Amino acid sequence: MVCRSRPWGYIAMAKQSKKLRITQVRSGIGRQGKHRRTLFALGIKHHQQSVVHDDTPAIRGMLEQVGYLVDVEEVDET
Repeated sequence: MVCRSRPWGYIAMAKQSKKLRITQVRSGIGRQGKHRRTLFALGIKHHQQSVVHDDTPAIRGMLEQVGYLVDVEEVDET
């Protein structure tokens, strides 16, 4: 890929990012409101629901907060 605005002319091709499958395994009922909103921001609306996200620092931070409510596994998706 050629980039005309860079003096070296080429951009390193982005590595294929890892994906994470996040599954809610414990209920959000009775939890802190901030944790329930974090689950909703991850796209989890129901108990036992799974979603797939890119492995980014923002997602990792959310998982750090609600890690006791979810299971996380790496998946290979293209």
